[in-house]
Amino acid sequence: MMKQVKIKGFGAVLVGALTGALLLSPGAVSSAESSPMSAQVTSSNGASSAVAGSLNTTTLEPPALPGVSPLPGPVAKPAQPSDTMGILQVTPDQGVAGAPMTISGSQLPPNARVELTWSTANATWLVQTAPDTVNYLGRSNTEFAVVLDRITTNAQGSFEVSLKAPVDWGGIHDIYAVINGIEEAHGGFILLRTVTIRPTSGPVGTPITITYSGLGDSLYTGGASLLYDNHYVGELMANWTRGTARATIRATGAVGEHTIQIGNAISYLYLNVPQSPIPYTNGATVTFTVTNGGDPPPPPSVDWPVNVTPTVSARTTLEESGLAAESTVTAELDSTSGPVDTSVALTGSGFSDAAPVQLVWSTVVGNRVNCTSTCWAFASTPLGTATPSSGGLLQTQITVPDGLGGWHVVQLMQSGRMMAQIPYYVKESVVGQGVSPSVVKEGQSFTVHLKGVGWTQLDNTVGVDYDNSYIGYGCGFNSNGDVLLHLHATGGPGTHLIDIYPMLYTLSPSFANTPYGMVPVLTYAQDDPGLALGYQLPAIRLAITVIK
Repeated sequence: MMKQVKIKGFGAVLVGALTGALLLSPGAVSSAESSPMSAQVTSSNGASSAVAGSLNTTTLEPPALPGVSPLPGPVAKPAQPSDTMGILQVTPDQGVAGAPMTISGSQLPPNARVELTWSTANATWLVQTAPDTVNYLGRSNTEFAVVLDRITTNAQGSFEVSLKAPVDWGGIHDIYAVINGIEEAHGGFILLRTVTIRPTSGPVGTPITITYSGLGDSLYTGGASLLYDNHYVGELMANWTRGTARATIRATGAVGEHTIQIGNAISYLYLNVPQSPIPYTNGATVTFTVTNGGDPPPPPSVDWPVNVTPTVSARTTLEESGLAAESTVTAELDSTSGPVDTSVALTGSGFSDAAPVQLVWSTVVGNRVNCTSTCWAFASTPLGTATPSSGGLLQTQITVPDGLGGWHVVQLMQSGRMMAQIPYYVKESVVGQGVSPSVVKEGQSFTVHLKGVGWTQLDNTVGVDYDNSYIGYGCGFNSNGDVLLHLHATGGPGTHLIDIYPMLYTLSPSFANTPYGMVPVLTYAQDDPGLALGYQLPAIRLAITVIK
């Protein structure tokens, strides 16, 4: 029973090249593709209004992700450009990370200590957190410089140093010779992109890991699109992985060669990027060979993102103001996450032994369709009652309700007062084998059944690929976390794959400058804003057998 309680409004391919002068304007810049102080909000009826100062934007601190390259050097002190800026010779002036390069300068002060600085950046996601939702507000980047090397000029005011191109964001990097806080000479280097896939052959269902290095830190250089035989698979980003995007898809299609294309994109592929202002963001095509048809089909699986410590403590349905001020109760669950219907042990202490404790599950009800005002509400679901021992100790079991996924709170009520609340994360899960039936005639329908889909803009929807082709999305809010997808079997007899990925929901409400929305996020495992808030949004891998 649910009770509404409160309304709330390995081949490697080198890609990209550019020649010519690399003299760019100096200075560090911070930019946000979604402003922290103002955003354009569009309702579902097409009306829009500027909301200034009302969005409490959180710039997410990246969690400690494994395998992310560190900064190329220590952060440099701010420097001022010289009125008589010289030129640094950088040879070659472009290459991949790790490639040798020589930097030389002349006509500088003799016997002077020089810091060679390299322009770089940090990029991250922007969200708005609230007790009843999380909104996706875009991305931001902050540009600065690091010290690449320290050298001393000779008696003639010259120097030459051989280095390796840093592992960093792709694109154009400014290099300055800084003496006593003054940028005396300037050059540049273009860090080019590479694409690798592993393995390069295997049967239908083989996991293919694609690594795309050299993405940039800005909006127009920071995303990529993936195509499989000219079918759109999804989007890759590298905000938190400093320009290196990794995604895993599965091999599908007939026996023989298949073309995987990856390139610069804001959701969808930028097809004539060599003619753009950023021609060095070009992509590449690689080939995967399917060796057999995948019989028997691969079993259902769930690929979870990396397990990291969240950097944001806010949790939906958690309201500190609701706690009894005098409460000294402490309580904990024996697990912090799990699917619906999980049995969880609860222990607590500090209760009065004179009254029973009501256990309540805090959630929301509602939907986002045609939403123009208040579209969902807090709701509570009773979990049972337990009586503390004579020493105020409490031991009991709860069952996670079959409802919405995401963060919820177990509230412990005694004598009408909330004595404690404990966050719990409900994970997505598949029902049975995920697909029904698993063997189907071509053209006939089948279903995919999921539980524990959430309601925020981070977990409200899932993107669905059929044989590496994006066909649409499913939403779990109105159906209380239960998602039943009705699909049709196509592609001829054999094994066919259904891959379900996280999405960033950018509708109802809609905010300006929220790229990558409403498409499968292939880099969910390391570069999804939900990771900073403790969300564990997986890829779900299913398969069917099509017969005549």
